[in-house]
Parts: sequence; structure tokens; C-alpha cells
Amino acid sequence: MTEGQSIHNRKDEHIHITLNEQVQGKGISTGFERYRFEHQALPEISFKSIDTSTVFLGKQVKVPFLISSMTGGTPRAHEINRHLAKAAQAKGWALGLGSSRVALENKEAAASFQLREEAPSIPIFANIGAVQLNYGYAAAECEQIIQITGADAIVLHLNSMQEIFQDEGDTDFSGLLSKISKVTEKLSVPVGVKEVGFGIAPDTCSQLIEAGVQFIDTAGAGGTSWIEVEKYRSQDPIKQNAASAFLDWGIPTAVCVEQLSKLSTPPACLIASGGITNGAEAAKAIALGANMAGFGRSILPEAVQSADMLMERFEQLELELRISMLGIGAQSISALQHTDRLIRRNA
Repeated sequence: MTEGQSIHNRKDEHIHITLNEQVQGKGISTGFERYRFEHQALPEISFKSIDTSTVFLGKQVKVPFLISSMTGGTPRAHEINRHLAKAAQAKGWALGLGSSRVALENKEAAASFQLREEAPSIPIFANIGAVQLNYGYAAAECEQIIQITGADAIVLHLNSMQEIFQDEGDTDFSGLLSKISKVTEKLSVPVGVKEVGFGIAPDTCSQLIEAGVQFIDTAGAGGTSWIEVEKYRSQDPIKQNAASAFLDWGIPTAVCVEQLSKLSTPPACLIASGGITNGAEAAKAIALGANMAGFGRSILPEAVQSADMLMERFEQLELELRISMLGIGAQSISALQHTDRLIRRNA
């Protein structure tokens, strides 16, 4: 089997496992349940006047929501991505593409990442594993991915724990910070960094900002555990058994957001993702300091079905955000970000 075929099969396996298996960590949560909004009985605003619009990657979006990077590279993934792109364009969300390395290694696979026909005006960011900078990739290849996808930015994902448990994983994460810095210097578009479900600590975030990274996606713990996903794929019984020792691994998403937003030099744009399942949790993330909230596995069942089903789901998520804003009297996203009505629950 060629490397391209291996990636192709892996992507379809990821979709199947994520949809059908229990792949959340255990003994850890996103942390949003530790917070509640203090109800404002007299909000003094009209529900119809609530403005959820904001700017991301230099483009206006109708709501501070994005589709977290999920998939691409196979016919099934292409269909899912088309549904995601159509729904995102219709509702004014931003769209993150799945890991796009396969688009360079397999011309046929590239089409699944070319979504500008379905989504001509929304922000789209491409995606590649940062570890690939140790396996022959550099700014030139990242630039090629931008050209193939028509993306407004690229995100480098950090997934050391996933790669360790992946039978065919790339596990040399040495010296990546300096290579990330070179990519930020040379690329024609903004560069972001995200985790894949285990969070980013404050010291790491500060290093990335100093290296020129322009946006950070927490992708914290409490949602999908890619250790668990790879456990289901692995043919190695030792790795399968070892996975249980890491069920509670990671930094909860809410903790990431709160810590990173309080840095002396916070990210210019902070994205909260990792286990967010509804608009009320997204509102909490923004009130904790995030600029955007990302949804991944929680919208995948609708994404598999149709763009129409996705749009219905998006409408519900947006409604939950707007209701949360009415409930605390926040008329704009800026007001939500600066609210003093988010309270930490007593233990």
C-alpha cells in the first residue's frame, strides 16, 4: 500500500470510528459545566436587535462560530466537506478544512479540499500537521496547499499524542518551534496553530505568539480523544492497552480559554474548541475570553446527511447563543466578551 493510499484509508476510518464508537475521554470534561451565567431579569435589549456578527481572518462572519477541521481526501470526505461548505456559506460561519497533506500527495484527493465554489465568501483555513515540518515539508508546501484550497489562512495542528498511538504515526516533534517561525515569516497568509483535543498551555501559547503565529485554537480536552480514535484503528495490542492510561489526558477547553485570554500578550484571535456541543457553551467560551467557538464531532452526524440538516443544526446553535446573550443583556459579541455575569460555580 502506498503512503497516499494509507492516508486515504485512514481518513475514512477516522470518520467511521468517530461516528460509531465511544471516543470521548473519561474522567475529564470541557470544564464549561463549572460556570454559569448570572441571569439578568431586566436585559433592557430587544432580542431582534442582538448582533452576533464579528470579523475573522479579515472577513465579516454572521456569528462567531467555525467548523473545526475534520476531514478530506476521500470521496466520502468530499461529500461531507461540500455539505459543510454549503451550510457555512449560507449561515455565515467560518470553515476549517481537514488535514490537507493528502492534497499534495494525491491530485485526485485535492478536489475534496477545493470548496470555494460552494463557499465563495466565508473565511476558510487550510490545515496540515506541524510535525510534517520534520518530514520534508516547509513553507513552500504550505503555500501550495493555500493555492490548491483558496484558503485565507493555514493552521498547523499539534497532535503528538495522536501520532504516538497511530500505528503509522510520525513522532519526531523535535525543533518544531523554529520551523513554525520560518513558516510564519514566509507564508503569504496568516498562520494559526491548534491542538487536536488535548489543549494548549500558556507557556506554549506564548512561544507560538513569539514565533509569529497569528491565531490559536485551544482544541482542549473534554470532547473527542484522538488517543481513543487511534486505539480503535491500532493493530498493536500494547498500544491498545496503553490507551486506557490516558483517558483523562489533556487540559479542559474552558481552562485553556481562561488561561490563554489572561496572558500578558494574548493571542490576537483565540478560538475555543474541544467538546463544545451547544450555543450556550459557546457563549461561555466567548465570555471567558475567546473570539470564536469551533464545533467538530457534535455536528458530524448532520454533516454526513445533508447541508439542509446541517443548516437546521446551525440555526439551533445560533439560537442558543442569542438566547444566552438576551439572558445576560449582551447586545453584541463585544458585550458578551466583556460581561461580568459569568460566574464560577461553587464546588
